[in-house]
Amino acid sequence: MAMDHVARLASERAVVVFTASNCSMGDVVTSLLSSLGVNAAVHDLDRDPRGLEMQRELARRLGAGAGPGTPTVPAVFVGGDLVGGTNRVMALHLSGELVPMLRNAGALWL
Repeated sequence: MAMDHVARLASERAVVVFTASNCSMGDVVTSLLSSLGVNAAVHDLDRDPRGLEMQRELARRLGAGAGPGTPTVPAVFVGGDLVGGTNRVMALHLSGELVPMLRNAGALWL
């Protein structure tokens, strides 16, 4: 099942990013996380045999099915919990909430 597969992958590291190889916003999010010292696991859904199925599950979790054109990737998990996409991650960063969240998940040591 896609839900189980997404959950298993999302719990493999403190920070997991589901993206696509051609997703520029995925690059932005992973660059931000890297600049903060986070070693995120990154899964390119277009390179995974179950990628389309997982992308549908992520869309369901993100509520993206409600509006056409709403991106389903990147989808960022911290501590096994879905945080959201680019807008949510950037909003957390700008508000100063992202770093404490990453620390609490064990993704940052300092």
